[in-house]
Amino acid sequence: MSLDISIVIPLFNEEESLPELIEWIERVCNAHGYKHEVIMIDDGSTDNSWNVIVGLSLQYPAVRGIKFQRNYGKSPALNEGFKAAKGNVIITMDADLQDSPDEIPELYKMIVVDGFDMVSGWKKIRYDNAVTKNLPSKLYNAVNRSMSGIKLHDFNCGLKSYKRKVVKSIEIYGDMHRFIPVLAKEAGFHKIGEKVVQHMARKYGVSKFGWNRFVHGFLDLLSVQFISRFGKKPMHFFGAFGSFTFLIGLVCTIWLIVERFKEGADYGLTNKPGFYIALTTMVIGTLFFLTGFVAELVSRSAADRNHYLVEDRLGWNDKVVE
Repeated sequence: MSLDISIVIPLFNEEESLPELIEWIERVCNAHGYKHEVIMIDDGSTDNSWNVIVGLSLQYPAVRGIKFQRNYGKSPALNEGFKAAKGNVIITMDADLQDSPDEIPELYKMIVVDGFDMVSGWKKIRYDNAVTKNLPSKLYNAVNRSMSGIKLHDFNCGLKSYKRKVVKSIEIYGDMHRFIPVLAKEAGFHKIGEKVVQHMARKYGVSKFGWNRFVHGFLDLLSVQFISRFGKKPMHFFGAFGSFTFLIGLVCTIWLIVERFKEGADYGLTNKPGFYIALTTMVIGTLFFLTGFVAELVSRSAADRNHYLVEDRLGWNDKVVE
C-alpha cells in the first residue's frame, strides 16, 4: 500500500515529549485520512527514549523506530530516516514539541497540490533567547542566503516537507542538515518554497545545541559550496588557482632576468624582494597543481563519481522494431 506521508523525527533524550508528540501527529493524520508512517530515529539517547518508542510502536501501528548505538548527530539520523521512508511526501520535525504537527496538512498540500520540490518552515515568531539563539540565527541565515542564492528566512528549521525523490537524491552527513535546501538545489530541485510555521515554547528538557553550531555551520556552508561546484571536477578549482599563481611567479622571474641583463653582474638578484615573490608564488602554484591532480585521481576513483539524477526514462521497455 502506497503511503501518503512519512514523518521523520530525529531525537536525543526526549522521553517526556514523545507520547504527546505521537498522539498529536496521529490525531492530525487520522483527521485528514492520510496513510502515513512515523519514523523515529533515536540518536544514542541516554535516557528512556528508546523504551518509550517501543511502547508507542505497540500502541500505534504507524510508529517505527531506528536506534543508533551512540550519538552520531542529527544529520546521520535524518539520512537513515530518509533511506527508510516510503511515503510520497516526507515531512521532518523535531521531537521537542517546538514544531507543531498541525502544520502537516499545509506542508503536504504545498508539495502535492502546489508542486514544490521541498518546503522549508519559517519560525517568524520565535520563543528562544534573543541573544544566544535569535540574533546569531538571523546572521547565519543572512550569510546562507547570500552565498547560496536561495531566498529562505530559516534554513535550519526542523519542520520541512519534501517530494520523495528529493530525499532519495541527496546524502546528508556531518552537520549538513543545516543545508538541505542547498543540497536539494545542487541536485537539480529548484522549486523550493517557504511557509511560516508556528514555533512552540519548549515544554520539556533543554536545547541540545550550543554556540559552536554557528561556527561549524559557516565552515560547513563553505564545504557545501565547494563540493557542490567542484566535487566532481576539483582540477577546475585547483588548476585555475595554481595557473594564476604560477603565472605571477613566472612574470616576476622574467622581469628579474631582464633586469639582470640590463644591470650587469652587479645586479644583486637574491637581494631583491621580487626574487622571493617569484620563488614563493611558483612553488605555491606547483603545489596547487599537484593537489588538483591528486584530487582528480580521488574523484575518478570514488564509487559515486558517475552518480547522476535521471528525471525520467523513455522507450527502454519498447519492443525492437524490425
